[in-house]
Amino acid sequence: MSQSVTGFEVHDIRFPTSEQLDGSDAMNPDPDYSAAYVVLRTDDGAEGHGFCFTIGRGNEVTAAAIEALRPYVIGRPEPRTAADLAALHIDLTHDSQLRWLGPEKGVMHMAAGAVVNAAWDLAAKRAGLPVWEFLAAMTPEELVSLVDFRYLTDALTPDDALAIVRAAEPGRAERAERLREQGYPAYTTSPGWLGYSDEKLVRLAKEAVADGFGQIKLKVGGDIDDDVRRMKLARAAVGPSIRIAVDANQRWDVADAVRWMTALAPYEPHWIEEPTSPDDILGHAAVRAGQPVKVATGEHVANRVVFKQLLQAEAVDFVQIDAARVAGVNENIAILLLAAKYGVPVCPHAGGVGLCELVQHLAMFDYVAVSGSWEDRVIEYVDHLHEHFTHPAVVSSGRYVAPRAAGFSARMLPESIAAHRYPEGPVWQARRTTEEVNS
Repeated sequence: MSQSVTGFEVHDIRFPTSEQLDGSDAMNPDPDYSAAYVVLRTDDGAEGHGFCFTIGRGNEVTAAAIEALRPYVIGRPEPRTAADLAALHIDLTHDSQLRWLGPEKGVMHMAAGAVVNAAWDLAAKRAGLPVWEFLAAMTPEELVSLVDFRYLTDALTPDDALAIVRAAEPGRAERAERLREQGYPAYTTSPGWLGYSDEKLVRLAKEAVADGFGQIKLKVGGDIDDDVRRMKLARAAVGPSIRIAVDANQRWDVADAVRWMTALAPYEPHWIEEPTSPDDILGHAAVRAGQPVKVATGEHVANRVVFKQLLQAEAVDFVQIDAARVAGVNENIAILLLAAKYGVPVCPHAGGVGLCELVQHLAMFDYVAVSGSWEDRVIEYVDHLHEHFTHPAVVSSGRYVAPRAAGFSARMLPESIAAHRYPEGPVWQARRTTEEVNS
């Protein structure tokens, strides 16, 4: 019997990660990892969970944007099929008045993604499958039907997309089994936060290698001399065979990026991530042409159209999708197909609460049913806050263990939600009391 969505809860959840400088970088020195979190409930008690990731202030804005989508969901038959999930995605992203706030970018678009992802969590649970398997079990025609091709057809047509997923179809079962046996390659950013001391950087870099990671990442962009020193220390700590990516978090103009990366190049950075504004396609192309290090970007890219242009302009060597920046699973499938069309590896971003849990499903689906490859591909891993999820991401010997639990791995523990709800949760009440005492 078909059920309807009867419950729609939104929570402002924040974690005080700024106190230990976890997540700190040149552009974001004091992030409090946060989630504007939505729960969909059906009339028989089934649940779907999704969220937008933010870094603290403004999380209430994303929560309000999610709340604005309530009328599209309450009373709707719960989505179970590709057709249902495609229709929901279009309804949430094509409301003309809400779309005006983007269009198809920013807080409103991210809010649509939170609800879309919650719907995928619900549908996959109904099917008894993790999202990556739920997607990989769909026919090529169903997968292509999930994509909104508006603005893409000069680069990717439905026929192009269908050819890509049909070409990958024969080896799906073997690749899925390989994933279950071996996991998916990961890299870690945990050693490289900009606020960490040199000693902590070296210790964590060595620990990452001992844990089986073949790649780490350092934040850069504060001071060029400091960055050269830190890169030299990291290279000495991990040796010549371990890849070290660097991430400027949009800190530079083009000329600064070229100068900075020329200085770091002797230490063989694997890529420079977000060297300049995420909206500056031509700027990324100029950085790529002006110095020897490969270029990666995507965690702040607003939508499939900007990804299309980055690929058309040959501005990136690695595409970095984010599970909670664009409008959810459907738009990320469009981006995966674009990357496959242009032959560019996808290395997802996962630096934030819950992002490792979500994006592992997208990368694994890409391997099984789209690109068919994990060559030169890795998923970011950050060892923070996984204990707050009922099915946390697991990394073993430098590889993500393929999720087996049904759904999108998005459900937070009820006690974590209660403790970290802002501003009334006890974690935040205790800090407010301390501030009042000290003032």
